[in-house]
Amino acid sequence: MILEQRLQRLLSKRQETHHYRTRVSLNSGQGVSLNIEGREYHNFCSNDYLGLASHPDMILASREALEKFGCGSGASHLVSGHQQLHHQLEEALAKFCGRERALLFSTGFMANVGVLSALAERGDRIYQDRLNHASLLDGGLLSRAELIRYRHNDLDQLESLLKRDQQQSGQAFIVTDGVFSMDGDVAAISALVNLANRYQAVLMVDDAHGIGVLGERGAGCVEDFDQSQVPILMGTLGKAFGSLGAFVAGSSVLIESLIQLARPYIYTTALPPATAAASLKALDIIQQEPQRRVRLAKRIQQFRELAHAHAIPMMESHSAIQPVLTGSEAQTLAVSEALKQRGFLVGCIRPPTVPKGSARLRITLCSEHEPDVVEQLVLNVAEVMCA
Repeated sequence: MILEQRLQRLLSKRQETHHYRTRVSLNSGQGVSLNIEGREYHNFCSNDYLGLASHPDMILASREALEKFGCGSGASHLVSGHQQLHHQLEEALAKFCGRERALLFSTGFMANVGVLSALAERGDRIYQDRLNHASLLDGGLLSRAELIRYRHNDLDQLESLLKRDQQQSGQAFIVTDGVFSMDGDVAAISALVNLANRYQAVLMVDDAHGIGVLGERGAGCVEDFDQSQVPILMGTLGKAFGSLGAFVAGSSVLIESLIQLARPYIYTTALPPATAAASLKALDIIQQEPQRRVRLAKRIQQFRELAHAHAIPMMESHSAIQPVLTGSEAQTLAVSEALKQRGFLVGCIRPPTVPKGSARLRITLCSEHEPDVVEQLVLNVAEVMCA
């Protein structure tokens, strides 16, 4: 059993270096409080930014679709799994994002892998921010195009790379997260649009953590940029939308090409119709209840002001993702566990998810967090880190 021995060595090494990951099993639905083994915890590690995952209207919409269409879609979209609810959701998302069409994928990871592996070819170049999500990096590798990574948000380096390569044949792609999932900062979309235009590159933005949250209408960090400026837009439905799945929005030619070429779309069972119904309702809530975004912005401001007042080492983020630098992997684990003992669940992020030496707590805020609970969290973080 050589494989078993090799795997055991890998597992042991992860434990020794404090990189080992474990799961917890919840006894409750998603919300600002969670039940684990009979104990209630304040939840500050969810991407349910607007508190929609357990919204009663979404549950009702899902239940009605479940009774009408059943549990599963039964097949891929191209066989017999494409329901009218899927089509309605795609049309609604395209309109919301100001694009001609949108295409549903079962997960955000599949959407990113599907787009890049379908559109980029050998001889093309994909320029990616060094802190892009793993799915974007994997999609670039699978495409067989040349993958070129630039320093995080370093647009001077990106331009020098584009200028260096501008005489080469093939298509250039610039690919970036909108909101960076571990740092919480936002890409400089306007500057990236200008660079893409100047060097005839195609810009793709993964707005998984911005869609539904950022922008006056909640249409994300690219809300003010049209289809010609950001030709490829990816958004997820499992974060601010409180549901599951993802979509790619763009021109009719783009979407039709992905239907024909994107293997993760072609060869995957379609999302359950009940999930599409829940996402449709979530989109309606996002558009009709802007006060959720207002409340979230207030909680973010409150958290940052309190954290600075208590000298907590913060990163420069004004999104719902608030990273707190903690030092070594072992110390990060210890701080996270101490907070859990006090009733607070926060993300514990270590390499290789983030660069070596930048282990952190990843605290995420929700519009439904009460101000006094946010204050309690900050006080406990300050006490634990100073202990």
